[in-house]
Amino acid sequence: MTDIVPVDSRRSVIRLTGERAAKRVAHWQGVAASACEQCGRNQVPLVAPLEKLEHWLARPARPGLRLMLAPGAEYSLADLPPVKDVQLLIGAEGGLDPQEMLAAEQAGFQAVRLGPRVLRTETAGLAALAALQALWGDFRG
Repeated sequence: MTDIVPVDSRRSVIRLTGERAAKRVAHWQGVAASACEQCGRNQVPLVAPLEKLEHWLARPARPGLRLMLAPGAEYSLADLPPVKDVQLLIGAEGGLDPQEMLAAEQAGFQAVRLGPRVLRTETAGLAALAALQALWGDFRG
């Protein structure tokens, strides 16, 4: 993982702007640094400023696999071939709305499920990264 981009989607409950958003991003950067220190990772991922989902989806695609977590998806992570570069999109509370999911698919994201349970936003990303790590091994960065 080389960077984390918090996105603001339609179902986002907390609306962060200005100084409050900057403070939250700084807090998240500190959490990332502490986590990397604890596990011995020597590269701390950058936590970027909060961005509107539609702006983030409009960015040029990076090489690798683009995945979006969706509880009702046809495929699970285990169904996919291993790769070393992944962009992972996780929705807010209640997930991405149907229009956002369609926009993500049009931007090259493939819907995948983690299992039969719907996870909280705070844990879905960690669970997905742990599953990817277990299935495919270490990532670049």
